Amino acid sequence: IPMAFAAIQNQIPWQAWLLMAINWCWVMIYDTCYAMSDREDDLKIGVKSTAILFGKADRLIIGILQLLMLVLLCVFAHQSQFTTIFTISITIVTGLFSYQQWLIKDRARLPCFQAFLHNNWVGLTIFTGLILSYLP
Repeated sequence: IPMAFAAIQNQIPWQAWLLMAINWCWVMIYDTCYAMSDREDDLKIGVKSTAILFGKADRLIIGILQLLMLVLLCVFAHQSQFTTIFTISITIVTGLFSYQQWLIKDRARLPCFQAFLHNNWVGLTIFTGLILSYLP
C-alpha cells in the first residue's frame, strides 16, 4: 500500500498508513479464523499460529480487530469524504463480522473455516462500496 502511493503520488500520505492498518487488521482476522480451524493439526506438528498464540482469547482478539477495522474504515471514509453508499457498505461489513463471530463461537473446525471463507464477502462489500462511492 505505501509503495503504491509512493509510485503514484511520490509521497506516502497518512491515508496510506491508515489503509495499511485496515489491511493488517483484516489479515489478522481471517488468518486467525483459518488458524482456529487448523489448531489441532498445528499443535501436533509444532506450527505456530495466531490461534495458538491467542489461546482462549482468540475470539475476543478477533472481535477487537474487527471493531478496530470498522472504526478505521469509518475514519478513512470520513477523511476521504466518501458517500453514504460507503457507509452502508461498512454497516453491511458489521453484520458480516457479527455472523463470523457466531460461526467461531464454539471454535469448531468447519465453522471456523467457513468464517475464514466468509471474508470474501467482506472484501466484496468494501470493494463495491468504494466503487459505488466514485460513481456520479
